[in-house]
Amino acid sequence: MPRSQAYRPDPAILSLGDEFYDPVAPADFPKHVERFFNSRWAQRVGLGNLDAGEREAHFGRFEPLPDNLPQPLALRYHGHQFRHYNSQLGDGRGFLFAQLRDVPAQDGRNRLLDLATKGSGQTPWSRRADGRLTLKGGVREILATEMLEALGVNTSKTFALYETGEELWRGDEPSPTRSAVLTRLGHGHIRIGSFQRLAYLGETDNIARLTRYCLTNLYGELAGTHPLEDAARLFELVCAATARLAASYLAAGFVHGVLNSDNIAISGESFDYGPWRFTPEWNEQFTAAYFDETGLYAFGRQPEAIHWDVAQLAGCLALLGEVPGLADTLNGWSDRLQSALVIALVARLGVAPTHDDRPLAAALIKALQTRAAPIDRLFFDWRGGRDPGGELYASDPFRDLAAILAGREHPPAHEYWSDPDPCSMPIDEVETLWAAIAEHDDWRPLETKLAAIRRMGDAMTSDRPA
Repeated sequence: MPRSQAYRPDPAILSLGDEFYDPVAPADFPKHVERFFNSRWAQRVGLGNLDAGEREAHFGRFEPLPDNLPQPLALRYHGHQFRHYNSQLGDGRGFLFAQLRDVPAQDGRNRLLDLATKGSGQTPWSRRADGRLTLKGGVREILATEMLEALGVNTSKTFALYETGEELWRGDEPSPTRSAVLTRLGHGHIRIGSFQRLAYLGETDNIARLTRYCLTNLYGELAGTHPLEDAARLFELVCAATARLAASYLAAGFVHGVLNSDNIAISGESFDYGPWRFTPEWNEQFTAAYFDETGLYAFGRQPEAIHWDVAQLAGCLALLGEVPGLADTLNGWSDRLQSALVIALVARLGVAPTHDDRPLAAALIKALQTRAAPIDRLFFDWRGGRDPGGELYASDPFRDLAAILAGREHPPAHEYWSDPDPCSMPIDEVETLWAAIAEHDDWRPLETKLAAIRRMGDAMTSDRPA
């Protein structure tokens, strides 16, 4: 493999020991057709110089990367699924393939990144399932991660997608359907459910060990010799990170769909996209999953769901003893959410923050709640400098918003803001993009959409006010 100084392998997971994972082998797929490779992130982590054969070897057949994990590891975890505890979980159709370090930040910290899979075959935790991923599921994950990254959400990145030449039968899409294996790049593979498994088994020593691992490798902090202080610090960091995550979902108009405790990463990064959708309008009852019959994970209830999951982590850490400030930190989560939501909304609106933007955020939410326009349209118009006094925005909430924004507009420079329409991700378009692939094997519409998404992301980044 061509070496790059940016490639910095660090299989830190091995420091935990084999009580946390099971060595597994990838499936032997009949073919490997590269459908997506994230050259931008590959370059950043030192894997951008791989040729087509090397990419297939590492992300189709999962031959080990140099100086990295010698074989894939299926991590063990439990979790609540729609508030029902499940002790039969774990990496059932994926595994941790490799770990490496990200580019160091200005403060000298460098994140531990995981390359993990989806659809790579059966593991001890497959529960009689085939361990496979549909190609449509892989395409949908690409769209979700690219769109969320462009909107500034802390999300895993789809790294590679290979079509694998098998026919799969699924109850929620026309079958037989095409198969794929996906590799995602993410900040950590540890979930709240990882702690729940240890609590379920009464393994307090391993809870302390996993706490130290997360502090050191996910947050770049030195773990001490006092498990209770480590637990308090980790919980504070997780609360802050998950509050930012929940706020970013709302600002993006995103509905994850399945916010079970095994889907909440300790790093606060969003990952594992199944029945996701973007709500067209600010509709707090909008759900993404057809099986979410009670609306538990509806758009407006996502903060409640994430807070509930974080409370399960608190219960796990409490098994260590009297963790300082644990209850107070949990009770303060909602305040963190409100602060994070103000920041996220103001950032998407594209104005410079002030010492108190709560009135602006409140006015913006009231305007969004009118449903006078789709979420993406509203932000696009107001950030792009379109006439806020037009007929579409003539109601009192918009006049109040305009009054608060007076003099604070940040003139956009990127040509994206002059487009006739915003870049959005309605579910109908997702289905149209898939139809082109399913019916004609035409990948050009998807490629065009991904280019448009990245162009929007570049606009939002380059026109960010100081």
